[in-house]
Formats: sequence, C-alpha cells, structure tokens
Amino acid sequence: MQQVKTQIVLIILLSVSFFGYTQENSNTRLTQDQLIAGEDYVIDTIIDGQAYFKKSIEALQSVELPKVLQDDAFASNIDKKWLDELYSTTLFDTIYRDVADLKYNAVYYPELTTDTLKARLARLNAKTPFNVEYNPALESVIKSFLKNRHQSFERLMGLSNYYFPMFERELDNQDIPLEMKYLAIVESALKPRARSRVGATGLWQFMFATGKQYGLDVSSYVDERSDPIKSTKAAATYLSRLYKLFGDWDLALAAYNSGPGNVSKAIRRSGGYQNYWNIRQNLPRETAGYVPAFLATMYIFEYAKEHGFVQHRPEFHLIETDTIHVKQMITLDQVSEFTGVEIETLQFLNPAYKLDIIPFIEGKNYTLRLPRAIIGAFVNNEDQLYAHAKAEFEKREKPLPQFFNADTKTRYTVKQGDYLGKIARKYGVRVSQIKQWNGLRSNNLKIGQRLTIYPRNGVAVKKPIASTKKSTKPTKGETYIVQQGDSLWSISQKFTGVSVQNIKDWNDISGTKLKPGMKLIISKG
Repeated sequence: MQQVKTQIVLIILLSVSFFGYTQENSNTRLTQDQLIAGEDYVIDTIIDGQAYFKKSIEALQSVELPKVLQDDAFASNIDKKWLDELYSTTLFDTIYRDVADLKYNAVYYPELTTDTLKARLARLNAKTPFNVEYNPALESVIKSFLKNRHQSFERLMGLSNYYFPMFERELDNQDIPLEMKYLAIVESALKPRARSRVGATGLWQFMFATGKQYGLDVSSYVDERSDPIKSTKAAATYLSRLYKLFGDWDLALAAYNSGPGNVSKAIRRSGGYQNYWNIRQNLPRETAGYVPAFLATMYIFEYAKEHGFVQHRPEFHLIETDTIHVKQMITLDQVSEFTGVEIETLQFLNPAYKLDIIPFIEGKNYTLRLPRAIIGAFVNNEDQLYAHAKAEFEKREKPLPQFFNADTKTRYTVKQGDYLGKIARKYGVRVSQIKQWNGLRSNNLKIGQRLTIYPRNGVAVKKPIASTKKSTKPTKGETYIVQQGDSLWSISQKFTGVSVQNIKDWNDISGTKLKPGMKLIISKG
C-alpha cells in the first residue's frame, strides 16, 4: 500500500515538474546576452529587429507496441478501394433491405427429392457465374418457397414478363449476369413504389442519398428510384462497381444488401475466407438470408415448368408500350380523360410520378409511357390536350394556404368495385388529392374503408345546390349519337363552350368509355 502511495506522489511531482517546465519555457523569452553557453535555444520571435530566444524542448521518444497487429490483406485492400470509391463519388454505403427472416429447418416437400435438387443446382451452377452449389440451408429455403409461396411466385412470373426485358437490356449493357434480374424480386417483389421501413424505395431499393449519387432524380413530383429503366441502370452501375471490388458475384450481392464494409468485416472474422458460404455466419442477420433467397428465387424461375407454375399474363408487355416526351405539365387524370386509358393503367406504366403529375422543367426530359395503340392518336391530338390541361391549371386556385370548412367535408365508405379513379370522378377531384387527404401511399382500397373527401364546390359532382347554383342540366340542347372512334374529348370539341365534364354531368356518366349508337344530350351553349 505504501509503495502505491509513493508511486502516486511521484507521478504528481513529475506532472507538476513537466507542466511547470513547459509553461516556464513557453512564456520566458531571452535576449542574446542572456543565453547560457552549452544550452540549446531556438528563436521564439523578433520584435523591432530584436531577436528573442527560448530553450528548445526535446521530442518525446516513440513507444514501440509490444506486438504488431496484422490485418487480412484481401479485406484491407477492399476497404482501401471502397474508400477511394466513396471519396470519388461521395457514394454513401446506405443500401439496406430486410429480407424475410428465413428459417433453415428441414421442410417436408416430397415433390422435390434431394438428389433431384442437387442435379438441377449443378446444371444451374454450370451456366451462371453465381455459386449455386447444394447445401442443406439452400434446400430448406427452396422447399419453403415452393410449399408456402406458390401463388405469390405465379403472380411474380406474370409481372416478370413486363419487367425482365427492360432489366436484361440494361444488365447486358454493363456486362452484368442476366440472372441478376431476380434480385429485384428479392428486393421489392417487382413493386416500383415499394418502400422499406428505412426509406429504401423502388424496384432496386435505393436509399435517397444513394439514388441521388447514381443520377436518380428525387423531388416533390418525381422519384426516379421508382422508374424501372432509370433505376435499373443505376443498380447495374452499382453492382458492376461492387464486383470490381470483390471479384465475386455472391459477395457483390451481399455487399449490395449490407454494404461493402460489413462484407469485409465478415471476411476478417472468418479468418480470411472469400466464399459467401464461408463468411455467411459473420454477416448481419438479414444479409445471411439474402443470397439464399436470391438463389432460391433463381431456381424456382428457372425450373418453373417442372414445378407446375402457371404464369399469369400481364396486361402489357414492354414492347406493347412506348414513351412520349411531355411538352408541358400534365396530369395522369387529364391523360386518362383524353385517351380513355384507365388511370390505374397509367399509374402502372408511369410509377415515378408521385402525385400523378408529370412536370415540365427545362433541362429535364420527363416522359409519359402509354400503350402503343394509343400513341398515334395522342400525338395527332396533343395540341388540344395541352391546351385543355393548361386551361385547367389556370382555373385552379392560386397556391396559397388552403383551408377547408367543416361543412364542405364528406366521408365516403368504399364499396365493392370502387377504386380511387372512380371515386375521384364522382366528386370532381383528383386521385392525388384523395391520397393526400387520407394519407394513402398506394392505390389499394378495402371494402368498408372510410375516406375523407373535400368535393369540388363542397358537394359531389352529381349533386346540384338548388338554392345557390343553377342546375347544370341544359334546358335547351340536342341529341348527339356516338360514332365509332368518338371520345368525350372529341365530342366536346364539336360544340362551343362544352367541356368533357359538362357532357358527363348532363348524361350522368361517371366513366370515359362510350359505345357507338349511345345518345348524349348536348347543350347548344
């Protein structure tokens, strides 16, 4: 005990001596005639031509570590390359996506024997750059998917007929294995507007910052992370850079999910192994199931016929659609009204427009994707459409803070067959407004669901206010017989001062479809 006290006192004295010495020497300036022979001095400052000196302070001796810590050379090189990538592109390592909490218990599925699975995986392994080798964990995931997700995979196979051609084109352009298209299924279940709990968005689940770094525009109107083609180009570029880092597609996949840093740490903790299956136990939990989910998805798609999957045909194939560069701001509602294409179809084909509004901004090329059969008619009549859209925008209330009176609000209960477009037309409002008023992130509705609506002029379109407003029903008019190829828009252009909404109101029409021979009441204006 006495020895400990002595050591403490000695440390205190040494500290006082050291700091006192430092302070004295740092504050004491000596002139030339005050210097002592044999001592080392340095010039402290020069004032009015007079040099002042102070004693030099010896540098502390470096302390040698008792043991030099060795790093894994391969993992260290990965970190260096990735830091170079971060500094050159300010790319943030933020792509995280939860994969289903996979269980690896044995699954009873007699329709697929282990020997058959081994043979099929061997054939798959021979034709892909991924390590598709049999192991019990992968067998468990494959059989679990086959047993529990049969209907889900059939729906995904139907959607894949639309998305995979665009994926394959972009992947091939950057020399990415075409099988990488299955990654979008694991990431988003082929939902362009899918959004994870941490904010990753789109088919390839880009975080906001990462999307920006890879050229994906994100604004109040547009989220190009949900654009199938643009987001696929960005994902292919990112995956290509990850492959250059690791030289292995399995490790690139793991890094896409959890970040290159987590993969390099897993390599260290495994003792330097560089095969995904050997480092898997050292990866974050969700990443450990990420590659097995990808490989299981690949297997099911490649052997769908053998397992009796029925592919549902999508409404469109990619080749049945085309794009048009917009010339001014326009809404999907206006396009639907003009062309007769259902609003839900337009939303499916144009998922990047968050508010169903396509903006027009100098220097940006925003496009509208339409069924190919509609393109010609759209182009031939686009001047009329843009004029109509412009007139609608000019009639809108100025962008000042908007307040709704309690008596203008109505509550609508969703019924069988309802969808947002139908309800919006009923009350003369936009789909985007209904979604905003009710905090809806998707277009899905449930029967019995209650919606808050602020109808145009405070009432549903079909309900005239007798006491304050004259009926919109024309007192004088004529009957128009619908001809082949007619639309509400084309008919409205044949009569002065008649709008599409007038015709719908006068004839109690809620949709946009017309049949040849139908009789419509038209006001003479």
